[in-house]
Amino acid sequence: MYDHKKIERKWQKEWEKSGLYKTKDDKKKKKYYILDMFPYPSGAGLHVGHPKGYIATDVFARMKMMQKYNVLHPMGWDAFGLPAENYAIENKVHPRQAVEENIKKFKNQLLKLGFTYDWAREINTTDPGYYKWTQWIFLQMFKKGLAYESNEPVNWCPSCKTVLSNEDLEGGKCERCGSDIERKPMRQWVLKITDYADRMLNDLEKLPDWEESIKEMQRNWIGRSEGAIVQFSIFNFQFSIDVFTTRPDTLFGATYFVMSPEHPLVKKLTTPEQKKDVEEYIKKTAKKSELERTDLAKEKTGVFTGAYAINPVNQEKIPVWIADYVLMGYGTGAIMAVPGHDKRDFDFAREYEICIRCVTSPRSINDLVVKYRSVDDSALKPSSSTEKTKKLTGEAIAYWVDSKTPEDSFKRFRERVEDGIECYTGEGVNINSGFLDGLETEKAKEEMIEWLEKNKVGKKAVNYKLKDWVFSRQRYWGEPIPIIHCKKCGAVAVSEKDLPVKLPEVKQYEPTGTGESPLANIKEWVNTKCPKCGGPGKRETNTMPQWAGSSWYWLRYIDPKNEKALVDKKKEKYWSPVDFYVGGAEHATRHLIYARFWHKFLFDIGAVNYPEPFTRLQHVGLILAEDGRKMSKRWGNVINPDEIVEKYGADSMRVYEMFMGPFSGACAWSTNGLIGARKFLEKVAKLKTRIEKVKMADGLSNLLHKTIKKVGEDIEEFKLNTAISTMMILANKMEETERIDLNAYESFLKILSPFAPHLAEELWHELGHKESIFKEKWPEYDKKLIKDETINLVVQVNGKLRDTISVAVDISEKEAKEEVMKSEKVKKWLEGKEVVKIIFVKGRLINIVVK
Repeated sequence: MYDHKKIERKWQKEWEKSGLYKTKDDKKKKKYYILDMFPYPSGAGLHVGHPKGYIATDVFARMKMMQKYNVLHPMGWDAFGLPAENYAIENKVHPRQAVEENIKKFKNQLLKLGFTYDWAREINTTDPGYYKWTQWIFLQMFKKGLAYESNEPVNWCPSCKTVLSNEDLEGGKCERCGSDIERKPMRQWVLKITDYADRMLNDLEKLPDWEESIKEMQRNWIGRSEGAIVQFSIFNFQFSIDVFTTRPDTLFGATYFVMSPEHPLVKKLTTPEQKKDVEEYIKKTAKKSELERTDLAKEKTGVFTGAYAINPVNQEKIPVWIADYVLMGYGTGAIMAVPGHDKRDFDFAREYEICIRCVTSPRSINDLVVKYRSVDDSALKPSSSTEKTKKLTGEAIAYWVDSKTPEDSFKRFRERVEDGIECYTGEGVNINSGFLDGLETEKAKEEMIEWLEKNKVGKKAVNYKLKDWVFSRQRYWGEPIPIIHCKKCGAVAVSEKDLPVKLPEVKQYEPTGTGESPLANIKEWVNTKCPKCGGPGKRETNTMPQWAGSSWYWLRYIDPKNEKALVDKKKEKYWSPVDFYVGGAEHATRHLIYARFWHKFLFDIGAVNYPEPFTRLQHVGLILAEDGRKMSKRWGNVINPDEIVEKYGADSMRVYEMFMGPFSGACAWSTNGLIGARKFLEKVAKLKTRIEKVKMADGLSNLLHKTIKKVGEDIEEFKLNTAISTMMILANKMEETERIDLNAYESFLKILSPFAPHLAEELWHELGHKESIFKEKWPEYDKKLIKDETINLVVQVNGKLRDTISVAVDISEKEAKEEVMKSEKVKKWLEGKEVVKIIFVKGRLINIVVK
């Protein structure tokens, strides 16, 4: 048993005293910048799941140090925002006091795990010296027209009493408190992130070292779609309403028009007879989340406004409805409804007996990409006993409901589509479409867009699911927005020399619930002079969202004390971009979207040297409780890392968390597994007693060099569990050896040191070394010693596996044939048969072809 408490305290103090992890801007050395997504210091402190990513980056950073890179591995605190304020309200303390106490708690927990952080570069988003530059970035966006005020409907959380962006919602509810959100118009500051949508989308292709799943999440969130804007004039009114559609080829099939209940023109065009029904429906819709409204399975509801729109392509009067499945935040807040070719429109039209017209007919069974579903004919409804799935050519799959041939079933399906009985959402050939008749879908789209543009009733357009970022919050604990409102000059930027606009100290910081921030009540802070005309002005009282400070923080680690710029460009050019970024996948559509947007803007204004902030990205899998559930105070299954470190040691916890399973996968905590990691480290410590200056046995030498190779490659690829299992095999082999060569043991300690730094450092010094093991060079493997002397040769008969035999690695084809023919397992498959030929693939297999 080694004394982990004594060893770990000893080396943590020594590393701090010697400045081992202090990062210097040594531009002569090759740099490596590895970064953790910095934590939000909540009151609960860390549980054992939180350090998993931090341990992994620390392992990586230590290897890079030993590979003689100049490594930047910093840490700081994302401390503004709702969580801290809610915690402060709950515990009746000021948010600043709560944050300071929580940071102290978090930092002490991290220090116990022996990380390589250079704490001289520590940052805190609530430090005025830091948020001065958050405010500065906002001002540059304001000056460029990217920050603007809006009064559109926004997501309002009645519990948190603040506005939320779409990214702050989970399942249509507030991701912080779980409350249903309400949609209500309110004055907001908004950032034009959509101006960067195409670049953010296209530049994903320039990030080959990002996980594809994360890139796909960003593509879906940005949601780029091509189509057309179409103008529908409103009958008896002197205005028109635009709609965006991805299927302009179906315009002849538009038989009604739907507006979002929040659309600003709804009240204007609603007839007196329909006014009461419309107003009641709008009130009901305001209580629904976006998730509820867009659920495809929900019952379709809506109200006729009494107004009519004119379909521009055929001059047909079509009724104007409002319905909750149309959102103001997507497209234009209005749609042309084509029930023959859109499932939601189809269900709505059947519910309210609106005309259904087919304008696209499938050409062949290969066009069918929808489930064959009967609408009104019970004899055709599929059942578990009669439904058969048949794979067609290409990717098309259809569900056939009778015993007829696919051709007959397709013909019957097409008839039902063309009769308006079935909804068909695929591509095909236009029918009932005037000048588009007979054209295939893509060509029909082109022709319709050309017609719209020629007749000045529409144009080709691109739409995004991504919406501009609602940036202001009606809470106290956030960065003040550096804007002054003047009756004469409007919204005016605070002078840069007056930054930071400091958050005032207040006793009452609870949200008002009125849509105003608590800052509005501090008259001596609010009332000021206009920077432009010198007249009376009022400070902006909304604060920035919790995502603001984390949208550029990696740059501040590079130059944390700079008072003249957010980062020195020469230092930024050396250290940027971040080589490796590790954190939770849940940030793919929030933090990582915002971070890329801000960084691209900073690149555009010349503040940084590179257009993308992060070269490589890796997400971390959760550590679940032993009961398989997520760790939570609610379930009473949280495990405190301090207790684990106290009982088993930091190194045991580090090794165990990296050994649990694949890094990006979820794994359940197991105390038995932790004990196993501790036993492995004790075994390594005991091996020191067997060291002698002897020549290493060939078998052990080969295994050592294979282990060096694999551990280095596995750390690089973040296969940390297999790196440890490989070292465990080596430790077992060494344990079986009576005497161990000193050089072999030292090499073993070097590759173990990133995982168990305290024990490795202690054992290294016990061997007589004066300098830290982390100043040593990462061991190199001998290519000659990693080659196997034997291989397992696969033996096949007619392509089927019949045996595997151990042979020399350089065995010739003649020798291989002779060895194979000695195999009893092979002989029985050759009896009474003629050998036609023998195929030999050197180093892999031999295949005997018989008849």
